Amino acid sequence: MARAGGGGLSRGTWWRGEAVTATAFALCVLGGVVRADGTLSPPPAAAYFIAALSCAVLPARHRAPLVVLAATTAGGVLVSPLGLLPTPLIVAPVLVAAYSYALTARDERRAVVVVSLTSLALLASTPLFGHLSWQDTSRVVAVAAFPLMAGLLGRSVRNRRAYLAALEERARRAEESRESEARQRVAEERVRIARELHDLVAHQITLANAQANVAAHLFDRRPEQTRKSLEEIVGTTSDALDELRATVGLLRQSGDAATPADPAPGLSRLPALIESFHRAGLEVSVRQEGTPRPLPPGLDLTAYRIVQEALTNVTKHAGTGSAGVRLTWEHDRVTIAVADDGRGVRPAPTASGVPGRPPGYGLIGMRERATAVGGQLSAGKRAEGGFLVSAQLPLPPAKDATRRTGAATTGAGPVADSATGDGEPGGAP
Repeated sequence: MARAGGGGLSRGTWWRGEAVTATAFALCVLGGVVRADGTLSPPPAAAYFIAALSCAVLPARHRAPLVVLAATTAGGVLVSPLGLLPTPLIVAPVLVAAYSYALTARDERRAVVVVSLTSLALLASTPLFGHLSWQDTSRVVAVAAFPLMAGLLGRSVRNRRAYLAALEERARRAEESRESEARQRVAEERVRIARELHDLVAHQITLANAQANVAAHLFDRRPEQTRKSLEEIVGTTSDALDELRATVGLLRQSGDAATPADPAPGLSRLPALIESFHRAGLEVSVRQEGTPRPLPPGLDLTAYRIVQEALTNVTKHAGTGSAGVRLTWEHDRVTIAVADDGRGVRPAPTASGVPGRPPGYGLIGMRERATAVGGQLSAGKRAEGGFLVSAQLPLPPAKDATRRTGAATTGAGPVADSATGDGEPGGAP
């Protein structure tokens, strides 16, 4: 009672244990009613003695199951010497102890051996000499078999509990894994969105700023040229607003888009990109080496964004009027190199941006894009002057790339030397 109230065992568990002990005691006493000649009589004192001896240790079966099984087996062995008829009822405490031991034993082989020895001990204590009727034979077999059945039941319950526990643990780990994967996907998506918005805003705002500078410089001397620059600023900002509106619209969608979205930009749009920088006052030359190949959409977008961001950095930080872009196509990779001529008055960009400003994310974003497709990117000052951004992006096998892109021709054909001129600035790659 103290354990039930003190917290060692819950009240429900304590009552269930007491009920099992009381039931085993009643069955053991009831087993002493049957006589060897088949008649019934009040249970003798020996039956109460064996019941008390065997059931007194049952409450400890969860803490010391082997000791309890040995004690109840000893009580069962005394049944025949005390003149009682061995029956499954009178050895009920042994069945309870065998079940508890098989339920708690960690080693299954050891549990089988111990329960089998218990059955053999009960069988050895039963007199087998003389003429045995079929009732005697069935009774003896039942006395020996019932502990084995109780042990088998206990082992089955243990295996079932272990199986359910494993299922619960697996479900818990799966839930944790799903939550962790969801958090990781959210973080990756946030980085991707931030990278896209940075490239979009930085490019368009840089062009608008450069065009505004041109307009301010020509305001007094060339009014018509100023008007043209202002019109270009309007177009640039309109494009920026359209792209921002499309990006925000995708973020606000709760499901799949009802209509296909516009295709992501790729190297096929490189001439238009170069032209936008040309309108902002930056002369860009493009040179290709090797045979251009169609690129998968993700790789095509990465190549385009790297060129876009590298030229944007030249416009923002280099203070020069020219830059060069070189695409080198090999059988397993394409190398993208963007460099300025080093003739600007401002320092070349670094990972921290221009002096006095907080760190930027341009180079970080380009490096993340290259790494995401299995490539690598390097950036730094050149010995001959200027700043160089070089990215090596792996190419899929030619057949695989053709299958992914279908009839698309991104990266092939539209980008030619003639698009922006054959010559390069002095420091072009």
